[in-house]
Amino acid sequence: MATVRKLLESKELTKNYSVEASQTVLEALKVMADAQIGAVLVTENGKIVGIYTERDYLYKGEAQGRAAKTTCIKDVMTPQMVTVTKNTTIEQCMALMNQYKVRHLPVVEHDQLAGLVSMRDVMLAVLEIKENEIRGLENYIMGSGFQS
Repeated sequence: MATVRKLLESKELTKNYSVEASQTVLEALKVMADAQIGAVLVTENGKIVGIYTERDYLYKGEAQGRAAKTTCIKDVMTPQMVTVTKNTTIEQCMALMNQYKVRHLPVVEHDQLAGLVSMRDVMLAVLEIKENEIRGLENYIMGSGFQS
């Protein structure tokens, strides 16, 4: 069964991006845009206290009259995060993302951040698993002499 550990090992981008809780939304958006990512972790005194995502900007930002230049991340971040470990399976990640309607899962090991898994990461891993299963079935069918 594929796990988050394997997914993190195969990811090209291994840097975890974060912003301080006292920074502005605009600063966080710049970090996200420069890195081409959809979420950043929010820290306070070196400790992770939340996550800020594109959805947070959409639902808690300009639409509610908040200006990105003056709004602090701590006022619009999501403080309660759903986290996983390196031993969590890809299927469990999918279930958590569906259940909690989130697209990013911080990976925590021994109270330390080990990475961040996005819905894109999970979907690419699932596609790879399914393609391998299909190839295996095709090889089995062709090798057995079964004709359709």
